[in-house]
Amino acid sequence: MKNEVFDYKQNPFTLVYEDAIAKNESGKVNIHPVTYKLNGLDIAANVYTPANYDPSQTYSAIVVAHPNGGVKEQTAGLYAQHLTEQGYITITADAAYQGASGGEPRSVDKPAYRIEDIHGMADFITRYPGVDAARLGLLGICGGGGYSLAAAKTDKRFKSIATLSMFNSGRVRRNGYGDSQVATIQERLQQASAARAQEVASGTILYAGDADMTDAQIAALPFDLYREGYEYCWRTHAHPGSTFKYTMSSLLDLMRWDATDQIELIDQPLLPAIISKADSLYMSEDAFAKATGTTDKELFKIEGATHIATYWKSEYTNTAMGKLTPFFARTL
Repeated sequence: MKNEVFDYKQNPFTLVYEDAIAKNESGKVNIHPVTYKLNGLDIAANVYTPANYDPSQTYSAIVVAHPNGGVKEQTAGLYAQHLTEQGYITITADAAYQGASGGEPRSVDKPAYRIEDIHGMADFITRYPGVDAARLGLLGICGGGGYSLAAAKTDKRFKSIATLSMFNSGRVRRNGYGDSQVATIQERLQQASAARAQEVASGTILYAGDADMTDAQIAALPFDLYREGYEYCWRTHAHPGSTFKYTMSSLLDLMRWDATDQIELIDQPLLPAIISKADSLYMSEDAFAKATGTTDKELFKIEGATHIATYWKSEYTNTAMGKLTPFFARTL
């Protein structure tokens, strides 16, 4: 895979991935930017329709939830486009308070909102012309994977669920990455509480993960996920809507939440796809072990890949699609 930098300005839909749609053509996969209301906010989404799409016919559909700090034009769009190439109608939307979607203050990242985003995508796409609401799937990537597990616990419109490079946002914000900050939980909760108090008192918003790192600083980060994640979001696949930051007060919600809480409520087919070289491996393995409510589940390893490599490197995205394609074909 060549080391390529994708420029959102070079694509009319501001997509930043390899072989992205640059124009809608008859007989090919097309992209349709849409907006819809969700709890009073304007949500910006892209719907992908398959080649020779005919709204009088019926199609299975798949909701794709983007990573933390990501937007619909990055890896979520890549997988949505690839799935649509297999004949599905897909949707991926910017989370509320993030990307091109509405909501103030910006970059709020609360689990309840992110889960509601997934329900909202299901609301919209199941009413889209040609969609068979009885054949709806869900794919969540990174943080979107953790939130997809949570959404699917109770939203039985989703007939099957897949995650890719799943990231349990609650566990990481609470315990630190790799459970490396357990000793400072109370200190960090005090900081989050103070941030909320400051928001109320003065309107000043404090952010976590808000930095402008040099290449050398990025290279010095201790974890593959963060090092490669900053390179992806700020260098090779930069998009103005994408940022790692989130409001410090969001931690009040994040740190008391966990993607695996009541995961036994998932009784649908489940496919966590994990990466063999990733330092995030432990989160998918933990969720898989706890998902005791379904007997139709598989843990699939993508050999040689790191967490972020599954976002865009063709040798790994092709491997992921090689597993996702038969999984959704069988379950939808």
